[in-house]
Amino acid sequence: MNRTDMCVPCGDGLVNLRVGAIIQRNGELLMAGNTRDAYLYSVGGRIKMGETAQEAVVREVLEETGARMEVDRLAFIHENYFRLDVGPNAGKPVYELCFYYLMQVPADFAPICESRTEDGMTEFLRWVQPHTPIRLYPEFFRTELDHLSPDVRFISTDER
Repeated sequence: MNRTDMCVPCGDGLVNLRVGAIIQRNGELLMAGNTRDAYLYSVGGRIKMGETAQEAVVREVLEETGARMEVDRLAFIHENYFRLDVGPNAGKPVYELCFYYLMQVPADFAPICESRTEDGMTEFLRWVQPHTPIRLYPEFFRTELDHLSPDVRFISTDER
C-alpha cells in the first residue's frame, strides 16, 4: 500500500489529517521547532494512508524524538482552518483535523531530534512551560493542559 501523507488538494486549499503528541514532564511540555520559524509546535505530523491515528503518533514520536512511546489516551480533537505561511503552498487555506494524544513518557526519556521539516529545515526539541511567552501551536495548550478532562475534548479554531 502506498504510504503517502493524508494531505490532499480540495478546491483552492488543502485538507490535512495530523496527529500531535502531548509529552509532559515536571510541568513542562516538549515542543518542536525549526531553524526558520519563530514558533513552536507539537511533536507530530501527518497521518499516512494505511495507518491509524494512534499508529501515526507513535511513529511521529519515534521519528522526532528517537524514543518509542506508548499512547496513554486521546485528549483532544482539533478542527482548524489556517493559511500556510511557507513553502510552495504558502497562502493557501488549510482545513486540518488533528488528534492529540497524551503519551506515556518513560522515566529515562532523553529525546534526540534528528528530524527535518518537509521542506528540509532542521528541527529541534524544547521543553517549555505552557505559559512561556512564545508562539505555540496549538495555542489552546496554554489553557487546556492545566485542567485535562478524562473525556476527549473537541476544539475548533479558525485562523484564516
